[in-house]
Amino acid sequence: MMKIALRTSLVAAFALTVLVIGFAGVHKVIGSAYHSPQQTLSSPTPTPKTTPKPSVSPTPVQTLEILQSKIRERLFAPEVRRGRVGIKIVMLKTGKVIFENDAEKYFIPASNMKNFTVAAALEKLGPDFRFVTSVFANAKPDAAGTIKGDLRIFGRGDVSISTAFNNGDYYKGLGNLVDKIFAAGVRRIEGSIVGDESYFKGFALPPTWEWDDLQWYDGAEVSALPINNNAVDLTVKPGTPNGPCIVSVQPVNTLMRVINTCVTSWNATTGVVVFKPLGVNVLEISGSMSAGDKDFTGYVAFTHPADLFVMMLKQRLELKGVTVTGNARVLPANAQSDQLQVEIAKLESPPFSVIAAHTMKPSQNMFSETILWALGEKFSGDSHRIFYKPKTSAQWGLDMVKAFLKQIEIPADAVLQYDGSGMSRHDLVTPSSIVTLYTYMAKDSRYSQAWRDSLPIGGVEGTLRRRFTMTSAEKNIRGKTGTLDQVSSLSGYLKTAGGEEIVVSIIVNGVAEPRTRTSLIDDIVVQLANFNGKID
Repeated sequence: MMKIALRTSLVAAFALTVLVIGFAGVHKVIGSAYHSPQQTLSSPTPTPKTTPKPSVSPTPVQTLEILQSKIRERLFAPEVRRGRVGIKIVMLKTGKVIFENDAEKYFIPASNMKNFTVAAALEKLGPDFRFVTSVFANAKPDAAGTIKGDLRIFGRGDVSISTAFNNGDYYKGLGNLVDKIFAAGVRRIEGSIVGDESYFKGFALPPTWEWDDLQWYDGAEVSALPINNNAVDLTVKPGTPNGPCIVSVQPVNTLMRVINTCVTSWNATTGVVVFKPLGVNVLEISGSMSAGDKDFTGYVAFTHPADLFVMMLKQRLELKGVTVTGNARVLPANAQSDQLQVEIAKLESPPFSVIAAHTMKPSQNMFSETILWALGEKFSGDSHRIFYKPKTSAQWGLDMVKAFLKQIEIPADAVLQYDGSGMSRHDLVTPSSIVTLYTYMAKDSRYSQAWRDSLPIGGVEGTLRRRFTMTSAEKNIRGKTGTLDQVSSLSGYLKTAGGEEIVVSIIVNGVAEPRTRTSLIDDIVVQLANFNGKID
């Protein structure tokens, strides 16, 4: 039986070999590409040949119709179907419309309103414009370095006296002003440090902001003497169990009163609760923290920041060795200061191009409002003082923005602006108006590079630093974001994979979940960046 089985196996193997050889002979092309392990072991070593690398199929070139279809499909997603989405996308070079949806309808823009404010200021003030803070006295210091009388600090809205421009240092901005005063020979002031913020006219907060925006630094006041973003840094740490939480406010000052009832427990349930009543510098810290909780941090708006400015300035002068016999105070809003005084020192801000970048990249609201007010004062002259109902600095600034938009042929009814930053829910714009603005600033503005440099870059910096990473839009999209409750927006420039530079504006209103809004915007932007076709 074993012999029969062995013979049968040999016969079968021989038949299989004949079959394989016959198959290879008939199908030479297929056989030449097929190498079985049996053939390799039983065949002589073949002449070495270079094995061609497998070819990679090129990515199919997309058509404009396919791109439009993908964007339209994304707008029909169930999670955004009850909201409103305004879109306009055009080629920068030719102005050809690639896609639009409700592009002429009104949308709340959030911080996309900063586009209009900063662009108008850049055009009218110029990138080299500098804010100036002047130091006045009745006379120059005498031979002993003494000033007889008060030292008056006349502010014009220099937002660069701030941690934002000095690597987080609370005192460096004011230290620069102290150095100027010291260099002027001042060693003793027989009087007070007096803050003069009369350069700006109007209430410190835009009238259309909502009250619950005013507690944090996003809702900080405008002042001609701004200091450290017109906010203080709050830190709340857990203490020992059953003891109070540890609260600190930076920079340390005697003007902010803290009421701390927050307790440390083993299993906190409420968390930290922060409340700042409107119009006063009082912080009420309540709630509870667990012993192992991370620190709570926040940036709280400071009421009447000029008070903090002069208090800190007096401290820094004294640390420098300058004697001040009086106190630190701020002139009443309607006070008429002596304009015949001598300017003994002045501090200039960095160029406006730098301030514009510090405004747009982090989307700084108070900076935007101050820019609007400064723009108004720069071009209003003294004419507003002769009217029966004088305009405020903000109103003059809004007039200047409106005139600029008319100049670049944006329809008067396409932008309804109530503030400089976009915090107002009354602001309304059309996506088309933003695209027109971006097109003008890129192609026709004398300061187009300064404008581009002010915008954050996707995946790199500012409000876009955590978006578009590991996509074709990273280091590509450059534009301005916007966020409010139920509002997200993004407008800017990017290049497609096909090499076309485009302008895009997307505004989402009426969608509750922030991630849903930004996901929609980002998906569309990435689709645009991936588009490898040509747009005729």
